[in-house]
Amino acid sequence: MSTSLAIVRLDPELPLPTRAHQGDAGVDLYSAEDLKLEPGRRALVRTGVAVAIPFGMVGLVHPRSGLASRVGLSIVNSPGTIDAGYRGEIKVALINLDPTEPIVVHRGDRIAQLLVQRVELVELVEVSSFDEAGLADTSRGDGGHGSSGGHASL
Repeated sequence: MSTSLAIVRLDPELPLPTRAHQGDAGVDLYSAEDLKLEPGRRALVRTGVAVAIPFGMVGLVHPRSGLASRVGLSIVNSPGTIDAGYRGEIKVALINLDPTEPIVVHRGDRIAQLLVQRVELVELVEVSSFDEAGLADTSRGDGGHGSSGGHASL
């Protein structure tokens, strides 16, 4: 199943986002600028494209796994969210997680990937408590961070 996605190329010298392989979930986004990210630093990087996400869907901007594992380039707010009403240029909040080495990004480098997914648009219903609404009885309850057990070596 395929859904069309309208895209505007804001920078005619950059390629449109592309899939590396048939069936890949995401399309690669390219950097529209050159930059050097020092260790621990971040930058908002233009991609040279804008999209019209259909209503009832969301665009999610994820790091590229190879860049994250090889050089420590990731996305601050991973995944970044593109709402259906946004029509501006996609920008990626990159961060250099390497503790010692700067990362150089060149114009035209693939820096992130865009996934488009259906999203349930829920309607919020205020209740006085989960107990009174009959929603409190779960095996997890209010157990949050660390409630499912620790890491084997910790």
